[in-house]
Amino acid sequence: MPAPATIRRLLPADAEAYRALMLEAYAATPDAFTSTVAERSALPLPWWAARLADDPGAGQRVCGAFVDGALAGAAGLAFEQRERTRHKALLFGMTVRPVFRRHGLGRALVEAVLREAAAAPSTRVVQLTVTDTNRAALRLYAACGFQPFGTEPMAVRVDGRDVAKVHMWRLVDRSG
Repeated sequence: MPAPATIRRLLPADAEAYRALMLEAYAATPDAFTSTVAERSALPLPWWAARLADDPGAGQRVCGAFVDGALAGAAGLAFEQRERTRHKALLFGMTVRPVFRRHGLGRALVEAVLREAAAAPSTRVVQLTVTDTNRAALRLYAACGFQPFGTEPMAVRVDGRDVAKVHMWRLVDRSG
């Protein structure tokens, strides 16, 4: 990797780079995402900017990893809004461009998302789903303290194939 990565929360000004990164990820690894390139490419840039709203009470936050000023990876956190589930958040849209993998960016992004969760006083648990055959992602999430609590068979259908997803969770650590 040419330079150390900078990890920060993405802002509406990052929407174009975030959209490009995610569309690339949906195309390259369709098994890893519920959304498709066709679904997401149809969304206007303001939709992507809204996902990156610079508001402390925003329902979603996305962290990005930048290498030499270019967006190399991202991971999001969506906060549950209903009264009985406000203690939960969902890690979503985790991706690192292939050229930047195996350099610690994935772990840095997961840790950044967990810090975002810890900064939200009502959030007690972070959940995620990961394709059951994605061994690298399963190892990463386990190394970050996530534990599986079940596998959903036929979670998504990709190119006529059923793909299972492992559901994982971990408590939010506010110890610092």
